[in-house]
Amino acid sequence: MTTRPIRHDGPTPVYLQIADYIAADIASGALAPGDRIPTETDMHGEWGVARTTARRAVAELRERELVVTVPQRGTFVAGSEA
Repeated sequence: MTTRPIRHDGPTPVYLQIADYIAADIASGALAPGDRIPTETDMHGEWGVARTTARRAVAELRERELVVTVPQRGTFVAGSEA
């Protein structure tokens, strides 16, 4: 995943911008079913966001049924066993 700008002062909440970037990577095939998505730490490092913002982005992706979270393992693109 390449660094993409986040607009902290834009009309779209930051967590939705991050969720949309990851969703676009899933749609394009850059992240395939079973691939681990970026961790909260990765999101913090890439975009300088708080962990709570990263968690909201992941929750949004779960609501869209694009990812599944496996306790103690991580969050993976939906579509195959992680």
